[in-house]
Amino acid sequence: MIQRPAKQDYHDYYEAYIRELPEGDLIEILENQLSEWTALTKDLSEKQSLFSYAPGKWTIKEVIGHIADTERIMAYRLLCLSRGEQREFPGYPDDSYVREAEFNRIPLSLLLENMTAVRRATITLLKSLQPDALNRRGKANGSEVTVLALAAIIAGHELHHVGVLRERYLEQG
Repeated sequence: MIQRPAKQDYHDYYEAYIRELPEGDLIEILENQLSEWTALTKDLSEKQSLFSYAPGKWTIKEVIGHIADTERIMAYRLLCLSRGEQREFPGYPDDSYVREAEFNRIPLSLLLENMTAVRRATITLLKSLQPDALNRRGKANGSEVTVLALAAIIAGHELHHVGVLRERYLEQG
């Protein structure tokens, strides 16, 4: 059972994401999120997926792409740190990643397929780790982080954005 990380295992910036996590096994949380994600997005149309709740805000497609990109980056960091990597990982400019990806030009079905594939890969990776690997730490974007914290950040980041989707997009779109 993989539990939430200690406060000293991640930068304060990620506290909001980690605080949103329910109690329980992180792998089960990630698996449940995949089911919830499928239910949340199953009835979205292409037109609905291009909705943005305000000028300058991302569309639903862009939010989906951002969640998948962030998970892929965090899972890569998680893999590397679990294998003993010592080099620091740079931050990444999420706004420019979203802009350069042109998610609005990608079919919604492909974005959802990508999100599912990324999540399944993350879960499989976590299931394969030895318990001691979860405590390995390194530096990303100038701050110390553990493998365990990265797993929790992935889950909390999705919870955050799903909340935003429900409150600001799906209620109004």
